[in-house]
Formats: sequence, structure tokens, C-alpha cells
Amino acid sequence: MWLLLRDSAHIFTCCEDAMTSRSVFILALAVLSAGGAGSSREDRRRRAVLSSLWSSGFCHNGGTSVPSLTTGQHMFCLCAEGFEGTFCETATGAADCYEGVGLYYRGFRSTSESGRPCEDWDSESRKRFLTSDVEAGRHNYCRNLHYKRQPWCHVWKDQQLLWEYCDIPRCGDGWVNPATPPPKSTEAPGPAAWTCGQRSRRKQMRIVGGAVASVESHPWVAAIFWRSKSKEKVFRCGGSLISSCWVLTAAHCFPDGSQNKQNRFRVILGKSSLNESDQALEQTFRVEKIIVHADFDNREGNYDNDLALIELKSKRGRCAQQSHGVKSICLPPPGQNLPPGFACEIAGFGKEKHGLWYHSQNLRSAQVDLLADSVCRQDDHYGNKISDNMLCAARPDWSQDACEGDSGGPLACQVGRHFFLFGVISWGEGCAKELRPGVYTRVSNYNRWIQDHTRHTGDLLTH
Repeated sequence: MWLLLRDSAHIFTCCEDAMTSRSVFILALAVLSAGGAGSSREDRRRRAVLSSLWSSGFCHNGGTSVPSLTTGQHMFCLCAEGFEGTFCETATGAADCYEGVGLYYRGFRSTSESGRPCEDWDSESRKRFLTSDVEAGRHNYCRNLHYKRQPWCHVWKDQQLLWEYCDIPRCGDGWVNPATPPPKSTEAPGPAAWTCGQRSRRKQMRIVGGAVASVESHPWVAAIFWRSKSKEKVFRCGGSLISSCWVLTAAHCFPDGSQNKQNRFRVILGKSSLNESDQALEQTFRVEKIIVHADFDNREGNYDNDLALIELKSKRGRCAQQSHGVKSICLPPPGQNLPPGFACEIAGFGKEKHGLWYHSQNLRSAQVDLLADSVCRQDDHYGNKISDNMLCAARPDWSQDACEGDSGGPLACQVGRHFFLFGVISWGEGCAKELRPGVYTRVSNYNRWIQDHTRHTGDLLTH
């Protein structure tokens, strides 16, 4: 039956002169209805999906309605990447696995990891989170409603309604279950084993105005934690993995300079959420050394030379291991600049709005465009606070920006097939504030400094 419906949808997209979109939709329902009382629950579910989605009048999951040039009526949905179906109602491959933390999982698994059947979602959850979901949320399929580590559902256990993660495998080469990490090599990888600047998953479209992202789409992001005197683990800054043992971040993350007690810091790679751990992806390291740029200067309030290096403490002779959630980012060639207007990405766990007292609990990303130096140095922007060691980026409508807590994170720009670390998140006045773009340390000014302190042989600098 579903094959016939797919054929009807093909007629719908290709033959607008033969019939209107509504008539094709009615035809598709008629095809499914041919099964009568003996039709399967799956067919009945799909009829309900189509009916619900048609009545909503728009394409779901970021899809765009394409109207007929002759009638102006809806013709078909142009789906966002990762989604398919007549109304973009299904995530590609989601019935079998999930990506990232499963925010866009739209499959039909309904069993928890302990083997318990999922309960139907309550009316409040449907109203707040599942109005555009399959059957408007009137089901018991696993979903990730509150940015947990993976899709979950409510189950009955010991006469109590509790939540459990679902028994769904993570998408990816060779991954069978999120609780099962990929096999580890018994030998430390050499330099040739690392390929910089290539993410495992495409971004899933808080950084202000951004969206929740999976760490696989930004696998070079490092989360830097500091242990307070009360033994509490506090998130300090972001960073970027530039080789297996080195993370590049901002100097102002370390108020005591290179004299910071490195044994009080931890660096976690492959982290998507601050309040939960994913042992299948995360790699945690003690710190061997902190190197703050000797010329870091904030006397003018502009964080000049705002750059620092963290050396990860190796385990059994090796540091980070390349995986789906952990990869290095490329360093740009010395002095290399990109033209104004070039679109780049920022990512981090910073505050979602200026003035909030808490950080985002989930990794978020946003897109910003590079600004010309002359624009950023105008009197109505930052004037002479901008040095040659800085670059600026923002959205034309000032809607997306880095914020407090994103410091040290990457400004990643894709050139060809690779992402390059053109900037390190440094400072700005407010967050997403008009005429106040984000300011970034210009990484291509520091290639020699990075080489001198990390003993790079240049293998990660140009790709």
C-alpha cells in the first residue's frame, strides 16, 4: 500500500497540469483506504499522518512549500536535508537509528533499553512539543523532548511512571548501540591517522539565535572545566582540538595566565550536553600544560592576542583518539584571510541571552558572516579597539552571535571539503546587539607561535 502512495506522490510532484495537489492527496488517501477494514495498523497510521499534515497546511521539519506557478496552490514540499516524505514528516533513516542526541528522530521504535513498552505521550507533551509529529504526537514512539542524551519515553516500573532511554542504535559506520563504543586500536595513531576539518554529521539545523547541535557536526569542540575549591566541576570555556594532544582556546579563560594550576582543569572532547555524559562519544583528559600568549593584553578592554594552548595529558602514550565525535580542525595557512561576507560557523555552550546567569546545557551552533575590518573599525562599531590580531563576524540582522561562556570556541569556516579555524571566540559588547559584532582572535596570525609551542611539523596546518 505504501508503495502505491509513493507512486501517487510522484504524480503529485511531476504532473501539476493533470490535477491539483488536493486531488492527488485525496487519491493517495483513497489508495490507502482500499485496504478497508483489513488494512494494517501501519496503513491506518499513515492515513492519519497524511490527514493531519494536510490539515496543518505547511511542510514540516524546516521544509518549504513549493506552489504551482499556474494556480498558486501548494504543489509539493522541498524538504530540508535529513527529512523525506510528502510533507517532510520523516527523518531519513530515523526508523532504524538516530543522529546526535536524536532531537529529530521520527522513527517508530517504542521500547526502552530495559525492554519495557513505552507509554503514550500525555496531552501536555503533545501540545507543547509534538504538534507537528506523527499523528500529532498521539503515539508511544521514542522521542527526545527535553534535550536529553538520546530518545526516550515513559514506562511503568514498580508501579511508577518513569522515563528511560530507548533501545535505538546510533547512526554511523560500525555503531550498533550508543552504549557500545567503536573498537579501539591497540596502537597509538600516528599523524597520518588524523584528517582535520571534516565532521562526521552535517549540522542539524546556544549561542544566541542558534540551534541545538550534535557534537558530530562540530567534533573539534572541546569543553574546558575547572574544579573549584569546593571540588565542584565548573564549566569554564570552549576550545578547539587542533591535534591529538593540543586544544586552542582564549587566553582570558585563564586569569592567572600560564601560572594556572593545570591539575584543577579537565578537558572533555565529544560532549553534546553539560549535564549528561555520553561514554560512547566523550573523551576526558587531565591537563599537562597551559600556555597563555605572552603578549595577551587587556589594558584597553579588547583582549589583544587572546590565545592560549592546552596540552592534554596523554594516556599510555597517546591523547585523543579520532572518532565520530572527536576530530581535529584544520589551521589556516599563515596570513590567510577570507573575504567579507564569507559564512562561518560558531559553536559552544554559552548563554542563550545576554544577562542570563546560566549556560546552555547543550552544544549550540550558529552561522555568522565575516565583516570587513574597515566596517568593524568604524566609530559606530568598535573604533580603534580592533587590532590587526582580530576579526569580526555577525549576521546582517544581528540575530545570531556568540555570548558569555562561548569564549575560546571555534569560528570554523569551510573551504573546499575542510573546516578551518579562522577565529577563536574572544569578546564583544552584549550578545547579538546591533552594531556590536562578535570579535575573534585571528588564528592565521599565530601559526609560528602555535608551531613553536606544540612542536607541529606542519602536517595539520595546510590541507
